[in-house]
Amino acid sequence: MLLKDVLKSAIDHLTAAGVGSPRLNAETLLMFTLSCDRAYLYAHPERDLNPEEQTRYQEALAQRARGVPAQYITGHQEFWGMDFLVSPAVLIPRPETEHVIETVLDLLHNGGRASSAGAELRIVDVGTGSGCIALALAKELPQAEIHATDISRQALEIARANAARHQLENRVQFQETDLLQGLPLAYFDFVVSNPPYVGESEADQVQLEVRKFEPRNAVFAGPTGLEVIEHLVPQAQAALKPGGWLVMEISGTIAEGVKRLLKSWANFRIANDLQAIPRIAVARRPA
Repeated sequence: MLLKDVLKSAIDHLTAAGVGSPRLNAETLLMFTLSCDRAYLYAHPERDLNPEEQTRYQEALAQRARGVPAQYITGHQEFWGMDFLVSPAVLIPRPETEHVIETVLDLLHNGGRASSAGAELRIVDVGTGSGCIALALAKELPQAEIHATDISRQALEIARANAARHQLENRVQFQETDLLQGLPLAYFDFVVSNPPYVGESEADQVQLEVRKFEPRNAVFAGPTGLEVIEHLVPQAQAALKPGGWLVMEISGTIAEGVKRLLKSWANFRIANDLQAIPRIAVARRPA
């Protein structure tokens, strides 16, 4: 069967299954099946797929039609210009989380810390998942001391694999722990996190494929969505040096609750993402 015909059939199949962006998904899965790039697809429409390739592609399409995220099928997701391995053990990195990296870099480059490029800079990523935040910061801040924690051993295995494939395994210290338990006190300049922040009461507003396939404890925090952050804030205050920064991804639903939790901190603000949704909470531990 010719590539162009296979692709058209796949788009029709995913459209009928109600999958969003059916062409993008069909092309992504075909590139994965053939180990090629998009340019190859368009340059070789008459390429004949052999039976094995057709079978593998149909299996991938069947998974996507059931709602399995394409990233879990291919095992990859791009973040901060880096290719990350992903599995159902970790949350899929999303573009809005890049605002965490941007915020840290902005604070450093605009007076957040005088010795921003020095070797004494210490950062901890709480609930690292795939390691995307920690490794992006390790890439951008080659002299910084980076730590990353997660309560999930399976997630840490993925994060360590990502560190190795980006040759950053010696730059990030991974630790299996609940939030910041067991880490040094008054040690870090930055505590950063994309914690679970969705409330169980909001479950019906979350995409079905997120609810069904992504790790529940990385998405839902509890009844209100604030439960994990309520534990993280006092631990971050203890772990940060005086004047250190807490940078967290949040949602608009919990923005007022986060403001209440950080009312005693300095320089508190919430920044919106590109869709004008409250996304990043920033606060400084009082000196």
